[in-house]
Amino acid sequence: MRPSKQKSRTLRRVFKKTPGGRTIVAYVKRKPKKLYCSNCGKELMGMKQLRPYKMASTPKTEKRPERPYGGVLCSRCTRRRIIESARMNA
Repeated sequence: MRPSKQKSRTLRRVFKKTPGGRTIVAYVKRKPKKLYCSNCGKELMGMKQLRPYKMASTPKTEKRPERPYGGVLCSRCTRRRIIESARMNA
């Protein structure tokens, strides 16, 4: 990459030690934003915060919780939705 491209704060600066003992500045892409519940807007727990190329190699079970609406709704909203649907059907 050209130095002018690295000067912008789009890339994160990480200080790394080389095998020779020198410390260099590595420019790394930033993490994507956190995921939020589509109903209440609360931050979702159990969701990986990775870039797409890393997300592709992680197992499916680590990407989102294994429950209904996992990765879309928070646990509280999921509980409410299930109770509501049970009341509608009963």
